[in-house]
Amino acid sequence: MKTVLIVEDEKLIRQGIRTMVQRSGVPVEVIMECSNGEMALEILQSQKVDVMFTDIRMPKMNGIELVQKMQELPQKPITIAVSGYADFAYAVEMLRMGVREYLLKPVEREKLWEILRKLEREITASQESSRTSKRLGHQQLKYLMLNERITEEELNTMQSEYESELELQDYYVYVSNQRDFQVMEDNYIYLHNVEGSDVYLVTDKNAPFLLKNELVQEYVGISALHSGIRELRAAYREAAEARRLAFCLEEKIYRTEEQKKHIPENFKEQGKKLTSAEMKLQRVQLLGTDKTEELVKAWNGLFYAVRNGWVTPEEFAECMENFFREIRKTYRNVLAEEEEKLKKLADYFGFPALAAWQAEFMEWLLAFQERMNSQFDTNKNRKKIKQAMDYIQENYAQDLNMAVVSNHISMNYSLFSYLFKEYTGSNFVNYLKGIRMEEAKKLLAETDLRIIEISAKVGYENEKHFMKLFKASCGVSPSEFRKNAQMD
Repeated sequence: MKTVLIVEDEKLIRQGIRTMVQRSGVPVEVIMECSNGEMALEILQSQKVDVMFTDIRMPKMNGIELVQKMQELPQKPITIAVSGYADFAYAVEMLRMGVREYLLKPVEREKLWEILRKLEREITASQESSRTSKRLGHQQLKYLMLNERITEEELNTMQSEYESELELQDYYVYVSNQRDFQVMEDNYIYLHNVEGSDVYLVTDKNAPFLLKNELVQEYVGISALHSGIRELRAAYREAAEARRLAFCLEEKIYRTEEQKKHIPENFKEQGKKLTSAEMKLQRVQLLGTDKTEELVKAWNGLFYAVRNGWVTPEEFAECMENFFREIRKTYRNVLAEEEEKLKKLADYFGFPALAAWQAEFMEWLLAFQERMNSQFDTNKNRKKIKQAMDYIQENYAQDLNMAVVSNHISMNYSLFSYLFKEYTGSNFVNYLKGIRMEEAKKLLAETDLRIIEISAKVGYENEKHFMKLFKASCGVSPSEFRKNAQMD
């Protein structure tokens, strides 16, 4: 338990109970003391107390009055009445009002310890049950935010089960980039990793504290004020859109209710040009060339337009999706080892703001550009691939694969795969198969070697596999090909 409050007008008795609590073996973070019911009520109104020990006879406000007033509070402590034998009738009255236990003075240490241990087990079980219920409630909230086709029955169920428990009345939805950190959820609902973002549901009263603490360094999108579970999906969509604008425009806080700044038509036209199919293709084609200055200029132009609102978040996302898709096609073998980096860069809105993402993206882009320029020396690579083709021609009858050939010419496996197709127009496997099939046809037409012997001579140990490949390549079986060739 976190907090215990001792309400007793006699100082020595207060201190005695405090000592017993400290020595009980039950972990208690805070033990507070006060001498009358009025002081105790002020404490209960300002903070949560798990367990309260209270005397019955006290000045200003006695224990019975305190328990009566306490019933109006949203969070009531588990209460233990402490009194002399003469006050037993009052204690019975307090028990009727929900007081859990009754201790006679002088308080017996073992009895107090027994009560505390029992209450600790009860509080722990209740907290675990509350956490489980909260987790289920949070899962339901995520489900509601992310699904368009929610039935009326589902809405009614969520409303009855979670709306009051999660206090979803008059709230804002805040969306920020996803982070891994410890949050304090007492003043808001926190949902981690909703479509790659962090989501907070917070009341108007607690919103300033959230912005000054957990979100003080973040770029945040904020919905309009909403009420109830039925409005949650709309509220989330508003906040998610505002979050994307906060990212692109690099505004720390972007509220749905803010009036979007006016963009002149000529700037909108410029934005359309920068997101056109022609410019998308140009940004891909400049990569791998020696035109690094033009490459940087092309990208900086797009980022400038995004930052100034000429290009919408949706248009920016579409441009980036197109770029990553196209470079994967063009450089798929070269980029295989960089897949994790590309996944991170493709999660643009997972970064706090455009500037942070732009810095990391451009660092990667220029490093990749330099790598391509250093590796794609045209004359050198052409000679290397010619060496590889000669080696294949001389050794096609051996157990040959791409790793063997790339090692022979001392070239990176992925780069060799990419360049080989660029220069020959065929991938390695099909190129090797083509050479072997041509030689097989020559041997079938010009010699009397058995098919099993021809299969071995062109690099296939398995005769049936050779025959299957030959028919797929030439349209007829080796025997039929030989028969046709001899007739000619």
